[in-house]
Amino acid sequence: MSETNPQPNPEHVIQVAVPRPLHAVYDYAIPAQLPLPAVGARVRVPFGRSETIGICTSTEVDHPHTKLKSVLAVIDQEPMVATDLLELAQWMTTYYHHPLGEVLATILPAAARKGAASTIDPHDFWHLRQEDFDNPRAKAQMALVATLKEQGPTSGTVLVASGHNRATLRKLADQDVVSRTSPPFKQDLEVGPKPNLEQRDAIDKILTESHAESAHSSNYVAFLLDGITGSGKTEVYLRVIAAIIAAGRQALVLVPEIALTPQTVGRFERRFARVGVFHSALTDHERLQTWLKCRAGEIDVLVGTRSAIFTPFRDLGVIIVDEEHDSSYKQQDGLRYSARDIAAKRAHALHLPVIFGTATPSLESLHNAQRQRYQHLHLTARAGGAQLPTYHLIDLRGQTLTDGMSVPLQHVIRRHLDQSGQVLVFLNRRGFAPTLLCASCGWQAMCPHCDARLTLHQSPPKLICHHCSTVLEVMKACEQCKQHALMPIGLGTQRTEAGLSKLFPEVPVYRIDRDTTRTTRALEAQFERINHGGQCILVGTQMLAKGHHFPDVTLVVILSADAGFLSPDFRAPERTAQLIVQVAGRAGRAQKPGEVWIQSYQPDNPTLRTLIKEGYGGFADHELKVRQTVGMPPEHAMAMLRADAFDPREAKAFLEHCKASLRDIEVLGPVAAPLARIANRYRYQLMLLSPQRATLHTALRQLNPPKTTHTLRWSIDIDPYDSL
Repeated sequence: MSETNPQPNPEHVIQVAVPRPLHAVYDYAIPAQLPLPAVGARVRVPFGRSETIGICTSTEVDHPHTKLKSVLAVIDQEPMVATDLLELAQWMTTYYHHPLGEVLATILPAAARKGAASTIDPHDFWHLRQEDFDNPRAKAQMALVATLKEQGPTSGTVLVASGHNRATLRKLADQDVVSRTSPPFKQDLEVGPKPNLEQRDAIDKILTESHAESAHSSNYVAFLLDGITGSGKTEVYLRVIAAIIAAGRQALVLVPEIALTPQTVGRFERRFARVGVFHSALTDHERLQTWLKCRAGEIDVLVGTRSAIFTPFRDLGVIIVDEEHDSSYKQQDGLRYSARDIAAKRAHALHLPVIFGTATPSLESLHNAQRQRYQHLHLTARAGGAQLPTYHLIDLRGQTLTDGMSVPLQHVIRRHLDQSGQVLVFLNRRGFAPTLLCASCGWQAMCPHCDARLTLHQSPPKLICHHCSTVLEVMKACEQCKQHALMPIGLGTQRTEAGLSKLFPEVPVYRIDRDTTRTTRALEAQFERINHGGQCILVGTQMLAKGHHFPDVTLVVILSADAGFLSPDFRAPERTAQLIVQVAGRAGRAQKPGEVWIQSYQPDNPTLRTLIKEGYGGFADHELKVRQTVGMPPEHAMAMLRADAFDPREAKAFLEHCKASLRDIEVLGPVAAPLARIANRYRYQLMLLSPQRATLHTALRQLNPPKTTHTLRWSIDIDPYDSL
């Protein structure tokens, strides 16, 4: 690789996509001393007054300019971005109206964007050399040694996914406590439970239809695996993957959260020999190594979060999107892609089966199933014969509450604890209280940088803005009237935890939210204590709703179901219903019957009543009809144009100018976002709607935004998850 910049050879001109917010590719000359790069290879090029690493998109330029800058270095001998991923990137550029260079930068792992070599490291398996290692002062080292004692030789990636870190591994290696070893050949792989009739039927249909499609059709086949909580969707995935691997191919499994990765990886590693992981908690180098090993065919099953959808494979055979409804699959800044939708597009391009699994399908997926774009498979019974929980409503009107809990609810909790059951209390708001209010004058603690209240936290005592992360000390007196009459208003998980500890002092209370489980290791430690059995109360946010198995939980409590059903966001009822069903599914997973108790100030709310009486399917049918009536997704295609600036007039004027160039679609706004100011930036938005998706994209291609200053930021969000 050369770093010189000799005179170019005008016969060799290439086009390069650079990671800049510019909708163009650029011509560069190849100096005589450098090889002609392959399409998809990385090249280092001058750009403006700096240098950057881009991707060669073409080596056939018809009319090169006479004065061209020269490529500084050709980094790859072979394409770093294979043809299928380059075609996917070009489709994403068109669909999401985002610059190709930035799309390609999103596809590449961070280390590759920085120019790291595309070579695979030696084996990353580790075994224990000194089983009697004892250093009480080095708790992290002792924990890693304990893991290796229990698991035997283990990959470094799995150790990291389990909560350990590379620094600890290096320290132990320096002490000759651990050393590298060849990956062991797994001979004790689990066979797994025998599928029930519904599972067997789903497995057979997926494998039969997939084989038929791949044999004689250019179309892919997509499945919506709609299974109630605890119905054994993962076993269906495992059986399908086993058949794919037996045919010499690979599998990609997407999960919504890092928190789900270790337990999911554990299940897959017990069944398959070569399993890899890909998520943001890994180092840049680790993610690149996984990327390269998948491309080389050294990994059979990759389990990863959103960005894993861009991983190259030697021979990919199936894509699985678990919990397909989850909002974590939607990127909320930069390139606002949906990993679920990219999975469908990639499977279509590669003629692969794709499985979307969930107990609470997104309305988009149900819409596709109704139009027979997806085959709709149902799992209606819980695996192992476990029964679905029963639902009960508590009318909060006129009730006396203790830290958000009514007297009837306290009696229900006591009954389950006395029967040696575990109780899960769900509240999707962390902190102690969402508002600090002066009882004397009504003043509220507001964020100085956002149009939002500061959340009171108690351990340690702080006022925190959950939008811009501003942290302030808790004042002793009201800033307005100077009275010492400040009081917390509303509930957060910290306050609920404290209240439950007072009401049930003899029972351990475990709080699980982002404040208590900032690392995967901390989360796994909490789960170990819970699954050890015995009386306990779990308090947590939506982290508890996603795929976790708590066999001793017999009661799920939802402290309030009202806010989501009353939100102005048209998607809020869907999200709320999904959360309720998902968290309710934690109850009665084993042989113990489960109950779900929901508190509400609106127990007659028709949406809530429909969900409880008819289940999620009945709710979804009703909600789809509402969306059809009002012309909202998935019935109509939607995009959001957003702009923010320090001066609200600048953001609004920008969108007014954009609106004037939009034709043949419905345009609502510009209006201030419901949370109009975040981090001192004022936010405005345009909502774009059209019955035909093609018409919406045509309108956006004709968009004529004005020139902007560096103080204004704007974005296009196709298929927005959050309309607020």
